Amino acid sequence: MRDSSQVKPRGDSHGVTCPALPGGRIRATLGPAGGVVERIGVDSKALSQKAIFRFWLPLAMTWLMMSVEGPFIAAVVARLPEPKQNLAAYGVAFAFAMLLESPIILIMSAAVALVEDRASYRTLRNFTFMLNAAITAAMALLLVPAVFLLVFRDWIGLPSGVAMLTRQAAAFLLPWPAAIGYRRLYQGVLIRSGLTRLVAYGTVVRLSGMAATTLFCAFVLQMPGSLVGTCALAAGVTGEAIASRIMARGALKRLEPSKPGVTLTYKAVWTFYVPLALTSMLALGANPMVVFFLGQSRMALESLAVMPVVSALVFLFASGGLAFQETAIALMGARREGYLPLRRFAALLSAASSGALVLAVATPLIGFWLGTVSGLTAELSAVAVVPVLVLSLQPALTVAQSFQRAILMAARATRAISYATAIEVGTILIILWIGVSGLNLVGATAAAAALLLGRAASIAFLATPAGKCRIPQQQRPHGLMRYAGATTTADGRR
Repeated sequence: MRDSSQVKPRGDSHGVTCPALPGGRIRATLGPAGGVVERIGVDSKALSQKAIFRFWLPLAMTWLMMSVEGPFIAAVVARLPEPKQNLAAYGVAFAFAMLLESPIILIMSAAVALVEDRASYRTLRNFTFMLNAAITAAMALLLVPAVFLLVFRDWIGLPSGVAMLTRQAAAFLLPWPAAIGYRRLYQGVLIRSGLTRLVAYGTVVRLSGMAATTLFCAFVLQMPGSLVGTCALAAGVTGEAIASRIMARGALKRLEPSKPGVTLTYKAVWTFYVPLALTSMLALGANPMVVFFLGQSRMALESLAVMPVVSALVFLFASGGLAFQETAIALMGARREGYLPLRRFAALLSAASSGALVLAVATPLIGFWLGTVSGLTAELSAVAVVPVLVLSLQPALTVAQSFQRAILMAARATRAISYATAIEVGTILIILWIGVSGLNLVGATAAAAALLLGRAASIAFLATPAGKCRIPQQQRPHGLMRYAGATTTADGRR
């Protein structure tokens, strides 16, 4: 066997070193077919499409179930007293909490990629708890009345009454970011162990708790609508976090004992995770900018009215692609043995998801969804059809992006992901500016084109680094070595 002390990791122009964990020092001793694929009882060399589907389906159902949470709460709030003010306060408070939780969202992907034994679990758990504490402290600081009013009333320009109502609603969301981080950590452990059905069961607990809390607070306690909404969100996700921890007990007990010299350092986790946190922050930070351009566009009011409906419809068809990210990370295999069957599954999923959306647009189903289900008028429905048609390729692009990200995360080379997100956000803003200011397009149409081209630009950028990391490791003897009987570090030393 080649002396690993002579092997040096190679990088590229995108900051990718495959399959080493950039900046980290991980020592590992694994057999020739290590990874979660073996732990869930799937032969990585003959990974069938049926096995991938059974692994993926509960995660896809989880995303679908979560998509009904927002519309349900909004429908209840809209039927309570003073719906206009309360819907506005609820929406702002929720957006505020989402922005603050953005650094912790991808901890689930990190758990799938990094938790290999008890020591790595403890390291990632402690990292998650520290990040949760920092985010909660930041949120508590912003909830101080003087700070909150300075930001939301004086800087953003909310009316004083709405600003105070927003602060009260946001106070119920104080446990939200930490609960999100906690439950996503243990959901990642469950996925890593192949227990994806338990992730779906946790979402059922979340939705049940959310619905019960919504109805109790609204019709028994008769709380203002904005408080009903945020209290229900916090209760639901807290229940899901507790359920996820309970369901993960068996998976945690089955983790391999920590071995001498096998370590995952905090520096390695930091280097791996910071690009992912920046990715979420950039992606969520783009939403207010899109709203700004819509407000300056032709048919601004109509565009602002239809884009949430358009986004919700596209999300339904793209949710399977979002679920594919963790599926691909888990099933990739230590030496990318699962790459080819996963690529075939991604191709089928892309065709099915975008094909189904195109079929919906080409049939009377689109009119039923926009008019009957979403309640849009005939005029607004006409405005919404073109953006939906433009975004009909978005589900397929979501699958492609998820697959690329999974390849990079499995290879523990995450910096390119944050670069790609920056390119996506930048492209969205440039196309929006051109469409709104230069071409005078209807705002919703310009936004749809910008979102589609932004996603395409991200995928184009990730093609090179993901392509370098997809090759089975036995053909790329550098970086983190995982040959049977070989123990090396990321810099090539025994």
